[in-house]
Amino acid sequence: MAGQADREPGTERTDEHGIEQVWVPAGTFLMGTDEASIIPPPWGRTELFSEQPQHQVTLTNGYWIDKYEVSNGAFAAFVDAGGYENQSFWSEAGWTWKTSNRPDNKPLECSETDENFPRACITWFEAEAYATWRGGRLPTEAEWEFAARGPESLIFPYGNEFDRSISNIVDFDSTVAIDHFPEGVSWVGAYNLSGNVMEWVNDWLDRNYYKQDISFINPQGPETGRIKVEKGGWWGSHPFAGRAAYRHFEDPPTYQDHHIGFRIVSDQ
Repeated sequence: MAGQADREPGTERTDEHGIEQVWVPAGTFLMGTDEASIIPPPWGRTELFSEQPQHQVTLTNGYWIDKYEVSNGAFAAFVDAGGYENQSFWSEAGWTWKTSNRPDNKPLECSETDENFPRACITWFEAEAYATWRGGRLPTEAEWEFAARGPESLIFPYGNEFDRSISNIVDFDSTVAIDHFPEGVSWVGAYNLSGNVMEWVNDWLDRNYYKQDISFINPQGPETGRIKVEKGGWWGSHPFAGRAAYRHFEDPPTYQDHHIGFRIVSDQ
């Protein structure tokens, strides 16, 4: 197998669970938002603060990221394999949540059950357990954002101007299939990094994190917190939320609804 340095961005593979992934090489980009680059809607004015200042981030290692959001079918494979009964896949906090909230070892039902649609209604703890079962992890916010916007630091995965025809955001009232909108893929060929469902990432939210005097080489986010970051916007939302820099600001790891899904990354 080619080494990291020889692997082209967007190289594809299928992991041992049959999930397609694309390669994101090591690199440097501008993370966050330049205040002059966007005019937020009224509800987003206070949230734009958390994206600033725009700052240079370097990721020193490449990684595989799921080509698509985790589907209903893919998540069902985790459940069918005993994922809700095997404590080894769960963090301590996640298992505590699971035993109190899912004693029947079944996930919450969601309105869209087609196996090729994104698995929504998922808490961060469930996403974390699935990722462990897959042999991967949730991406850091920086890894997710780099996979979306690339070394050119695009505003949206497909460019710097919003295009409602290639993303499930404005005027939609439900999710679409995970392989919908091929014209809207990111620079590495990842689908629906803008719209469809928001996606949990690993980081805790700190609205002042970008303003700290810290290293932004392989940033991992705050060590603790109350809210987990979600990225990428959701069906029926606003272009402001569909930007790669957007950081959703209100959901603890125990929360789930019809707008939130996820994808995972693998280091090997």
